[in-house]
Amino acid sequence: MQQLDKPLDKPIGLLGGTFDPIHFGHLRMGLELCNDLDLANVHIIPCYQPVHRHAPAATPAQRLDMVKVAVSHEPTLYADDREIRRQGPSYMVDTVLELRAEKPNTPLCLLIGVDAFLNFQSWQRWQTILDHTHIILSHRPNYLMPLSGQIADLIKERLQTDTGFIHEHLAGGILLHPITALEISASAIRKQIALGRNPRYLLPDEVLNYIQQQGTYRI
Repeated sequence: MQQLDKPLDKPIGLLGGTFDPIHFGHLRMGLELCNDLDLANVHIIPCYQPVHRHAPAATPAQRLDMVKVAVSHEPTLYADDREIRRQGPSYMVDTVLELRAEKPNTPLCLLIGVDAFLNFQSWQRWQTILDHTHIILSHRPNYLMPLSGQIADLIKERLQTDTGFIHEHLAGGILLHPITALEISASAIRKQIALGRNPRYLLPDEVLNYIQQQGTYRI
């Protein structure tokens, strides 16, 4: 992607997923990267239909509602409903291209956990994603990065060590950034709810209240 002549807008983060349900691990990742990298905000984007995993237990509307209530008191996190509105299989490349058309002067930063990035080259048109975004790889402190293979080569080719790069270029870089390790699992939360256990303190109270009102995840 060509660099534009005029000064760039502040970068925004893109955090996609099923969010079935959204929990503190997701939220802390978005907020921490937003603060540490000086992003304008982070778009939390629940998918309509995942293409790399089984169908979510909650409906698209329920998962979007949970994201909305989770971020309602945090102005730097934004519930983005574009994949829900678009329907069909949710491909990140479509979301990236849509945002790029809306924000031609804004660096886009795709926030991904290292484990998820190991399968990045199976994503549809992954090269196009790299042409239009930076990749921010969040990892636990002391995480050992892959030393060989296609993903390791891709990281070495694109790796940037200065966070200023994402403010000075529209796309193309890969940054590694440690985040607070919160080992919270959405599937474990769903299991606890199905068994009648209390998952409080793993997810926002507003989300838990919504789940209880909707009867979501009950067997």
